[in-house]
Amino acid sequence: MSIKIGIIGGSGLYNVGIIKDTEEINVETPFGKPSDKITLGKIDGIDVAFLPRHGKNHQFPPHKVNYRANVFAMKECGVEYLISTAAVGSLKKEIKPCDFVIANQLIDRTSKRDTTFFDEGIVVHAGFANPFCKNLSDLTYDVVKQQGVDVHIGTYICMEGPQFSTRAESNLYRSWNVDVIGMTLAPEAKLAREAEICLCGILTVTDYDCWYEGEEDVTVASVVENLKKNDKNMASIIKKLVPKIKYERICECKRALEYAVITPPDQIIKRGNQQVNRILLKRFIK
Repeated sequence: MSIKIGIIGGSGLYNVGIIKDTEEINVETPFGKPSDKITLGKIDGIDVAFLPRHGKNHQFPPHKVNYRANVFAMKECGVEYLISTAAVGSLKKEIKPCDFVIANQLIDRTSKRDTTFFDEGIVVHAGFANPFCKNLSDLTYDVVKQQGVDVHIGTYICMEGPQFSTRAESNLYRSWNVDVIGMTLAPEAKLAREAEICLCGILTVTDYDCWYEGEEDVTVASVVENLKKNDKNMASIIKKLVPKIKYERICECKRALEYAVITPPDQIIKRGNQQVNRILLKRFIK
């Protein structure tokens, strides 16, 4: 199987019907089950793989999503370009509800997530200074701009959740000049880098985080309402973006493990670490 473009996002994106000729497959991973079956299909005739991050029934909260299985399953399908869509809260007044943000930097404040494939019998230090693929993100920004919606480039902070921020936390993040806040993108970004996958984060703003005392505090109802407003725009953006992802990969994402593996290859083979041997270290395992 070699489907080069993958999409991880909400089930709302799947339900709008931009993916045609679909079939669902189970993908086995050494890290357990992904959030749901992988949906294979076509967008404008181009093969894609789609996975609802929280499951089709939204049954997995952010801190319980099996991120390793999700990203590993995408790699197993052959994915080289991964589009991650997510809802966020705004930490700046000029980034308004229903605006779009393309993530270019990341702060990780989570502590309960598995964020590496290499935690047993092997030492890997992948570069992560630029956590998102610049080439894919620049292309995505241009497509969103053409959609006629307000779009920003910004820093994403990943909080643990599932509760929203306190006002003190929200103001702390603002003092760090962070743009938006969410609960899912950090583990996906770290794992995509280790899997040598190009990642772009397309973020939809659902609300001002609770720092903005001129607004009502964040409620689930307001978040869901704005999510629904953005579903149509997001679907249109994805439909226009996918056919444009046809450039050759010359970015650092493609070679993330080239000098990152510290453990000698012969030792990796001896230890029989199937979790990494199966896909991620093909360059070393003959």
